[in-house]
Amino acid sequence: MNDYLKHTLHKDFLASLVVFLVALPLCMGIAMASGVPVVYGLISGIIGGLVIGVLTGSPLQVSGPAAGLAVIVYDIVQSEGLAALGIITLLAGVFQLIFAALKTGPLFRAISPSVVKGMLAGIGVLILASQFHVMVDDTPKSSAAENLATIPSAVLKVFDTSLGMGHTEAGIIGILTISLIVGWNFFKKKFSNPIPAPLLGIIAASLAVAISGVDVKLVEIPSNLEAVLAESLIWNKLDLFKPSYVFSALLMAFVATTETLLCVSAVDQLKPGHKSKYNKELFAQGAGNFVAGIFGALPLTGVIVRTAANVEAGGRTRGSTIMHGAWLAIVLFAFPLALSYIPKAGLAAILVYTGWKLVDIKAVRNFNKYGKSETFIYFATISGVVFINLLAGVALGFALSLARLVWKTHHGEVERVPEDDSVRFVFKGSFSFINLPKVATLLEGEERKISKASRKVILDFRNAQYVDQAIDELIINFKKSSKKMDIEVEVWRERQANVRSLPKGKFKEAS
Repeated sequence: MNDYLKHTLHKDFLASLVVFLVALPLCMGIAMASGVPVVYGLISGIIGGLVIGVLTGSPLQVSGPAAGLAVIVYDIVQSEGLAALGIITLLAGVFQLIFAALKTGPLFRAISPSVVKGMLAGIGVLILASQFHVMVDDTPKSSAAENLATIPSAVLKVFDTSLGMGHTEAGIIGILTISLIVGWNFFKKKFSNPIPAPLLGIIAASLAVAISGVDVKLVEIPSNLEAVLAESLIWNKLDLFKPSYVFSALLMAFVATTETLLCVSAVDQLKPGHKSKYNKELFAQGAGNFVAGIFGALPLTGVIVRTAANVEAGGRTRGSTIMHGAWLAIVLFAFPLALSYIPKAGLAAILVYTGWKLVDIKAVRNFNKYGKSETFIYFATISGVVFINLLAGVALGFALSLARLVWKTHHGEVERVPEDDSVRFVFKGSFSFINLPKVATLLEGEERKISKASRKVILDFRNAQYVDQAIDELIINFKKSSKKMDIEVEVWRERQANVRSLPKGKFKEAS
């Protein structure tokens, strides 16, 4: 074995340990936010390392259960039951495999950043609102609006000793966890170290519970782990299939693919010279979700937090991703009882912090650089995700983005310039059927108010970038009606390859 290979293996080994330490609490926390036992989150993390890691088209990307899918999974589990999750996840994997076969990977990048950021921010709000209640050992409410509205009452429970000390003690554990995460992240900016903040927070929370003996809710790990996994296998549930699962799977595949390929773009920026293959990565994700569905585990996607940790820790190849999956498997199957000492309040605190980070307030300042419409789309997407549902929020943001695009690309200004013996309309920008009502109103108004001294109208299209057939026909009709009123209409246009010309022979051109 040459020195370069030894160095690479050494780097990958160390990076895999860092990624494992980041992934361990997050896999469990995302499972809890998704409304499923934490064991399924760990199984997903293992599959992300051992399956996607082997097939990946983006060697440094790390896949696993992600906050971006927690809301979808929670809705599925609440409406259809845990048994439906495996079927829908498997179908989502099939859709991703089809997307890869059709080579659609790069197309998923063609989504407005305001919609993507808005989707993630909306998910962040949902996670923060629900997990805030769990952080104080309370029960989340049935809707996002109710979760948000009852946060003040959840805070009051922490200080209300008449309800017992459970809420108070859980609240203290949650505050301790978040404080350590924030403080450690600030410390890491000044002094680089490999210990991830979520791991430090959850270790401190677990030790605090063990030493103080406070009565808070702990993570539940089944004693008969093998039996639970055997029961969750897909062939025990196939008779539960419903046609509506196909729609849920499509939504899951769309969100998972979008988040994954955004992460792929990010890792290529984080690591100069790193070249990802989008369709190959999409195939790997599809295979991973297919396997996750077989085991009834959480759906998978590329995760930027774990990927960034891998890059920062010096990961060189897919070996670090694969090994991190192996470490998760060792912990789950060799030391499952150690996980049962972790307080739920601590995991919920990590998710509250994660949800807050997903909101990304800094994004608003960036969007303002590109106009108020971008910021409006961002907040509209958030509102749709939070107060309606994830699909509605994304659809709303996408529709607004398309509307803005149409407006920008087909927006024209018309300036009326009175001259000695005529009136000239100067057209600037793009003109299509969308502008037709505005242009028609201007021309018809001119017919009504034109004076005897000025019986000539000039339509100057020399500065127009685009004119479509609807405007052409409007001008033809305008000329016909003007002729009856003894008004001369003259059209000036410029011959450009990228400008649709008005019909030849119909109008006089400026010399």
